[in-house]
Amino acid sequence: MSRKPVLPVLVVIAHGSRDPRHAATVDALVRCVRSLRPGLRVETGFLDFNVPSVHGVLESLAAEGVREVVALPLLLTRAFHAKADIPAVLRDAPSQLGIRQAEVLGPSPLLLTALERRLYEAGLTPADKSSTGVVLASAGSTDPEAIAVIAEIAREWRRTGWCAVRPAFASASLPRTEDAVRELRALGCSRVAVAPYVLAPGFLPDRIARGAAEADVLADVLGPAPEVARVLLRRYDSARRPLLAAVGA
Repeated sequence: MSRKPVLPVLVVIAHGSRDPRHAATVDALVRCVRSLRPGLRVETGFLDFNVPSVHGVLESLAAEGVREVVALPLLLTRAFHAKADIPAVLRDAPSQLGIRQAEVLGPSPLLLTALERRLYEAGLTPADKSSTGVVLASAGSTDPEAIAVIAEIAREWRRTGWCAVRPAFASASLPRTEDAVRELRALGCSRVAVAPYVLAPGFLPDRIARGAAEADVLADVLGPAPEVARVLLRRYDSARRPLLAAVGA
């Protein structure tokens, strides 16, 4: 009787924050992932500020005898952390671990669904779309690739029926949330909503919220939305297939 192959462990790599809401939101998202895939072992490691660290999680897994890991950046765009910080941490992992870095979460149609979920939870309805302008407010980045991705998401989202969609950034790039809100007012949108394209609360999401002071609606962060959890599992599945093939699974 053949044994069922052992699934690679999913290690979710979060940025970390001094704000306790950040780690609590990451934990809630990971619990949602576990509920969707009960047979999958999911661990969380933080790059900074919180414990356990990514290195500590990988050391513990290696000490247990784990051999295959999918490291998944809990990031919405492929910017500096995904391109430099996380690969550097993974290079220092125990040599006996086979590690494959999964792709970042965005862009994904499921994330647009999650954004709309948060807007509807904040009081909008599908009937409001044609008269509502939306600010797609992200943390911001110095990476031009990441900025271009946010702009393209805004264009794509606009095609789903919103009056207008404008990107905005809490740091590093322009426009700021408050400027995008005013632009949508000037365009004649009956109402303006701000949709934070961020995963967890913290310093930059708080800046987005302050910039939304003149908006009619401010949605919550994406957090443990079920669509976000499903994106995590899709990224895991895409990354784990080569690992399983390599061990003859």
